[in-house]
Amino acid sequence: MDRAGVGKVCLALPAATLDHPFGEHHDAYRVGGKMFCMVGERGGVSFKVSDIAWEVLTEDGRARPAPYLARNKWVNLPRIDDWPDDELAEHLGIAHSIVAATLTKKARTALGLA
Repeated sequence: MDRAGVGKVCLALPAATLDHPFGEHHDAYRVGGKMFCMVGERGGVSFKVSDIAWEVLTEDGRARPAPYLARNKWVNLPRIDDWPDDELAEHLGIAHSIVAATLTKKARTALGLA
């Protein structure tokens, strides 16, 4: 998968949006205004994971803690194509779900997620 592929997967998720808060070279995908995935200008991708996925992925070296976001259980792949497309797409969908679940019920309802 490449940067465009990540965008296609993320924007296909319910109520997902794209913006560029760190400049045009970084894509930030959000749900309800909260970021769940970011693609950097150097070709890496960072995304939110569950506590269990954090432990597994960082301990076995499949992903590294995401710079600046690791304390919130985000992982980073220095290269988007480090994982098979279907596996990355699944993790991006899970990231979206984790972040969407943190929204208020009112916000989820307004976005058609409840």
